[in-house]
Formats: sequence, structure tokens, C-alpha cells
Amino acid sequence: MENTETMTVEERDSSRSVPSRPHTLARAPLVLSEIFPPTKGGSGKWLSEIYARIGCFSGVMVVGTPPQVGSDFDDQRYPKPILREDLSMSFRGLANVSSLFAYGRIFRRVSHLVRLHRATEIHAARPLFEGLVARWIKWRWGIPYLCFVHGEDINVAMTSRELSLLTASVLNNADKLIANSSFTQELLLSDWRIPLNRIQLMHPGVDCEFFQPLPVCTPRQFFPQDRRVLLTVGRLQERKGHDTLLMGMPSIRERHPDVLYAIAGDGEQRPKLQRLVEKLNLQEHVRFLGEIDDSKLRQCYRESDLFVLPNRSVGKDVEGFGIVLLEAQACGKPVIAGRSGGTKDAIDDGETGLLVDCQNPESPGELVNAICDLLGNAERLRVFGEAARSFVKNTFHWPILAQQAEHALALSTQ
Repeated sequence: MENTETMTVEERDSSRSVPSRPHTLARAPLVLSEIFPPTKGGSGKWLSEIYARIGCFSGVMVVGTPPQVGSDFDDQRYPKPILREDLSMSFRGLANVSSLFAYGRIFRRVSHLVRLHRATEIHAARPLFEGLVARWIKWRWGIPYLCFVHGEDINVAMTSRELSLLTASVLNNADKLIANSSFTQELLLSDWRIPLNRIQLMHPGVDCEFFQPLPVCTPRQFFPQDRRVLLTVGRLQERKGHDTLLMGMPSIRERHPDVLYAIAGDGEQRPKLQRLVEKLNLQEHVRFLGEIDDSKLRQCYRESDLFVLPNRSVGKDVEGFGIVLLEAQACGKPVIAGRSGGTKDAIDDGETGLLVDCQNPESPGELVNAICDLLGNAERLRVFGEAARSFVKNTFHWPILAQQAEHALALSTQ
């Protein structure tokens, strides 16, 4: 891992001596995450929100992606120091030259920052690649680390022998693993044989002060007044199941001719989904919104009638939790989600929404019936929506989760 010919004098110094530890009981973690606001992504949002609210220790956020021009995220106003670094990596294994160079570059840089900021521990956003860097630093310096686990990351790793071995090394040597859902916790226990006493269940959350219902009698600004609006938010990838709902739209239109399906987000599946819209002649009933900022996103949640995340398992790729389900419910919207992965933790099934089978896009019947039944029952929509807001506010509001996090992020497993 060390290439001293390309190292700066500062970095050579850090490679020759064990990083100094502060002579204090105060915790000083270095939080390592490639994904961080303003970059869209549930894992980055989770970390940014929870660490902003934790006061039990100081530390630095070492994150990727420089702030975008025009972004509403201000690094200077964040309560913890943010260090923007080049954490880009095209492949998370070690089987090609470019990934080896990337790992070496990031390892040397993080080693230097650990010494510079006298970090007492590392908090890694994912097993690969952040957790693997933390694993090497623990081997080199003896600095402990914890690692966040999201479900789909460790599931997908099992499809590759190399990624599986690297992930196992990270999981087995972590001092604590933070599982985002009971589904993820079960994967760690059953598939990876991790002892329960090294796993801490800690759900992502939502800002219930920002995501609030639309005031009564407020007219829509984003969607037409005369349409019944279904909304899905998330990256356009196969496991999100947009195609399942699109396949069901002709049947939904028969019962609710005014329906409009709004899709917020972007991704590799967009061309395929647009072709499906044309094939099914749904141009007047489907709107692709692309990537939108948080203010517009909140408005979309508020003005929709029903939020739908028709997620499914695609091989080992699954939905680990579903933060968008919390955001929609915080805005007082009932939700429907696929009965797959960790979404069951984000919904009170039968009280705030429904879990349905969305596994086969060619057979969307259960999803169609659930949507049509709710759209046809205004009172049930209202009751579900009110219950959804209460459920999320009492369980997943960030201030509540921040109190839990102070215990969950302590490295002691006792």
C-alpha cells in the first residue's frame, strides 16, 4: 500500500509514526464517506443529519464530492468540520490497477488526516470502500472503527468472491457494525455470521420540521389541481420497481382516468422507462421530474395523493430501508411499498400504508389493487396520512434518533 516515492514530506512523517492520541477521554472520530450532501443518496443524508446533532464527541467529516454550484448545502454552516477529498473510485475491489492506485491514494490521505486531527476512531459509511480503508488503518495503527451497513451493500458483495472476501474482512474486524434495518441485521447474523453483540440496529430518520403536510386548503403549485397524483422518489434503478407501476398504469387508468404518475430522480434506467411509457401510450399520465432539490421534493410529497415505492429484489440487490418512505409519511402521505428488503421497518403496515408484492413487473395486480382501493377511498387515505405523520414523528424524527445514536455509536459493545 505504501509508495514513498509519490508521498509528500508531510505524509512520510505520518507513515513512520503511530498517530498521536489526545490525552483526554473525549472522542474524536474521523467520519469517512464518499457520499455526502449535496450529492443525493440516502446513506450520505443519514450521516450528515445524525452527526450534525450529536454533541457527545468532536471529530471531522472526510467526505467526497465538492459542493455543487448553486447547492443549498453550506459546508461552513455544518456543525462539524468538513474536509472535501477526492474519494472517487470506479471499482471497489483490488483486481485492477486503477483501483489499487485509488485505494493507495485514499489510504495515504486518510492516514495523514488521522494523524493531523489525532483521531481516536474511524466511522466508515460503507464496508466498501470506506470500511476497507478503516480496516487497513486499524491493522497499521491499531485505531478502532465502526462501519455502517445498508443491506444491499453486503448482499451484492456476495455475488463476487473477491468482494465477498474483502467485505468479510471489514465486517469481522470492525469493533461495531451499525445496521440500518432489521433486515440488514438479519443478513449480518445469518449470512455473515457476525455476533449479535457487535451489531447495533439504528434506523435512518427524517426532519419532521422540514417535511410537513401541506396546510389545509392550500392550492397545488407543482401538479395539476384535477389529477390524482402517485409519486415515486429515488434513483432510477431496477430494484426501485418503477417499471412494475408503469406496467400497472393502464389498469389503474381504467378505474381512475385522472391519474398522474410523477417520478422524481434520475439514473441508468431512465431511457428504458421512457420507452416503456411510449409503448404503453402513457405520455399524458407519466411525468419524469429528474433530480430536484429538497424544497421542490417537499412540495412534491405534499401535493401527491399517494406515495409508492414498488421496490423488489433483483438478484442480491435489495432496498435496505427506504428513507423516502419516511419523508413522504412526515408530509402526511400514506405509502405503498414492495414487500422486499428493509422497507417493513419504515412502514406501519395496515396503519400508515401497505406492503405488497411487487416482485414481478409482468404481474402488478396486487400493487394495482392496493393503489386503486386507496385512491377510491378518501377517508382511508386521510386516516392513513394522519397516522403516517404521527408514526414518523414519534419514531424517526432526527432529534429522537440523535439521542439513540450517542449510545449506538459508542464503540464499546458492552
